[in-house]
Amino acid sequence: MNCRVCGTPLFIGRSAFRCSCGALTHSWCWDKHVLEAHKPSFTIGTVDLDGNFTPSEKANEVSPFEKETAHVR
Repeated sequence: MNCRVCGTPLFIGRSAFRCSCGALTHSWCWDKHVLEAHKPSFTIGTVDLDGNFTPSEKANEVSPFEKETAHVR
C-alpha cells in the first residue's frame, strides 16, 4: 500500500495514520493530508504566556484560495 499524500510505500511494522475518510498516510504526511483534503477552518493568531489566544488583524481577510473558489461554492 502507498501513502495517499506522497505516493511512496507504507512500511510494514512502522506507524501509519488512517483518516476517517479512509486515507492511509505516513506520520510525517498526516498534516499535509488534513490541510489539503479536508481544508479545515482555522484562525491565525498568537498565544500569550497566560494561554490567551489573540487572532491576528489579518485573520478576517479572505485568502487567495477562497477568492478563486468563491464562484464554485
